[in-house]
Amino acid sequence: MQKTAIYLILIFSIFLSSCSKKLTSIQDLSTEQQTAAYKVVKDVSYGSDAEQVMDIYLSQKAKSFGKRNYTVVFLHGGGYYFSDKSQEERYIEPYLRKGLNVINLNYRLKRGIPLAMGDLTTALNFLKTNNADYGLNLDNVIVTGFSAGAHIATNVGLAQNNPEYPNRLNKGITIKGIINFSGPVDGLDVVERIFTEHQNEQYQAVGKALFSPEEYESKENLAKLEPITYFDANDPPVFLWHGGQDDQIPPVTFEQFVPLLRKDKDFRIFIPEAKHSPTKEELEKAYIEVFRFLDEL
Repeated sequence: MQKTAIYLILIFSIFLSSCSKKLTSIQDLSTEQQTAAYKVVKDVSYGSDAEQVMDIYLSQKAKSFGKRNYTVVFLHGGGYYFSDKSQEERYIEPYLRKGLNVINLNYRLKRGIPLAMGDLTTALNFLKTNNADYGLNLDNVIVTGFSAGAHIATNVGLAQNNPEYPNRLNKGITIKGIINFSGPVDGLDVVERIFTEHQNEQYQAVGKALFSPEEYESKENLAKLEPITYFDANDPPVFLWHGGQDDQIPPVTFEQFVPLLRKDKDFRIFIPEAKHSPTKEELEKAYIEVFRFLDEL
């Protein structure tokens, strides 16, 4: 009798999985439908610092997506120096049109990469501790971002199965995929020089704020902040978008990382004529592939 019950549970689980809606087949919500579908909680504090806040978009439709009930966590760009979660909402709009749960995350600025990088872990652990208030599927997290935010998402996502990585996620949080738009994966010393040697004083300020002198002088410390350090066969699938005319995170910083991409898991879009920030058309085309990528996870 017990074996029969276990068998039926397995069959039911397989049935549910096979019936999960593909995101590519879900029609985008209209503005009015989005308003009706979402409860939005703005500026939720996940730490003691004023910059440690996030917007939480809770969808009534998300649970109906089955295994594709993702919790999408987005981090903005800005060189660890500028911008905030309100400046790059075009990157979360495609997920909201599908009806997914979305977290739009701020992190601490002008205090170096390590501090900002730790904020993603802190935010996810906060959500886990307080998930009775939100009902998010934290076993199905997608971390994503643009530029600096993509760097944070990729490093944290790839490092979770490395016991030496200090910023650990609490039990019950699983990163299922990483989506990187123009974020550094290697060559942080190259990126630092591009900014500190730039003619624009604001760019110079960005470069000087990336690392403390001690961190920059130590290649070992620098490596802890480079996703390529942690990339291995057991990591979550990676979606990578980058442009050949990127003057901030140049193609040379991807040369060692790209050959490591796994043919059966990872997806790359390289546009030779694209710059650092995707155009509207480039982004629209990219999200067609993003949802195909998410459907295959």
